[in-house]
Amino acid sequence: MSSLLFLKLLAIFVVVALGWVVGRLKWLGEADVARTLSNAAFYIYIPALLFRTMVRLDVSNLPWSTLAAFFGPALALLVGVYLWQRHVRAHSEQAAALRVTAPSVRAMTSAFGNNVQVGLPLVAALFGEPGLTIHIAIISLHSLVLMTSATVLAESDLARERHREGGNDGRWRALLLTSRSTLIHPVVLPILCGLAWQAVFGPLPALADEILLTLSQAVIPLCLVLIGLSLAQYGIRGNLRQAAVLVALKLFLLPTLVLLVAHWGLGLSGVPLAVVVLAAALPIGVNALIFAQRYEALEAEATSAVVLSTLGFMLTAPLWLAVLAAVG
Repeated sequence: MSSLLFLKLLAIFVVVALGWVVGRLKWLGEADVARTLSNAAFYIYIPALLFRTMVRLDVSNLPWSTLAAFFGPALALLVGVYLWQRHVRAHSEQAAALRVTAPSVRAMTSAFGNNVQVGLPLVAALFGEPGLTIHIAIISLHSLVLMTSATVLAESDLARERHREGGNDGRWRALLLTSRSTLIHPVVLPILCGLAWQAVFGPLPALADEILLTLSQAVIPLCLVLIGLSLAQYGIRGNLRQAAVLVALKLFLLPTLVLLVAHWGLGLSGVPLAVVVLAAALPIGVNALIFAQRYEALEAEATSAVVLSTLGFMLTAPLWLAVLAAVG
């Protein structure tokens, strides 16, 4: 592991530890500060980041075959975990006590990676500009594809719950509410608006771009502090077993699927293959916790999974580099 990547990981843990200390010592008061910061991230800072990213996205020059090698398996894992968890919830008395959005939260946690704080320095250190070009393309679509998909699944579950409560008379009302909740959503709406702005107006005015840049720069430190606050509030005990399963899916299963699809399915090799596999092997991203906070489901489990996967990545990153070297 390069010294640059090690320093990045160390910095992440230091900021998370700062959030934990603040939470334990109640420096921000006795209220549910973690949820307040989560709402700030979800309704202000992340929408600014997504809107600006979509406006600046050059759709025509994206490496679509390489992106398919990453997002195909990622979406398959997300949907697979979701269906598995819905089955578990439906056939287990203990799981039935979980919120209806728990399957989509676990699906999001198993598939969403830390492409920015960890991925960018890793790819830059190992592959330079050619690797960064591919990785930035993955980043540009990461939230659009995975967060939007998880949102649709969560809102569909909420709609089915409304339908069961409202009976047949509530079917169309539930469908309308689902469509509205999915479109007017702090993740989906800024993505759609950003793409629409780019198509109609082109680049952002300088002032608007600077405002959005300033807001989007707060996403990473805010989310890292939020992990620490959530650890202080929820702890890590009692969530390790399920969190460990999600971590194993993210650190081992997803990169294995991407390697199989990319190399033996689509014929990728060299830098493109290495970048998509390492992108799949990254630890769980903090947006998984934001998503759990949004739907008030499994916040402690998502927190544990983010921390454990980041620790585990220190061991699995050299393993995947060795596998890629063996594949050639």
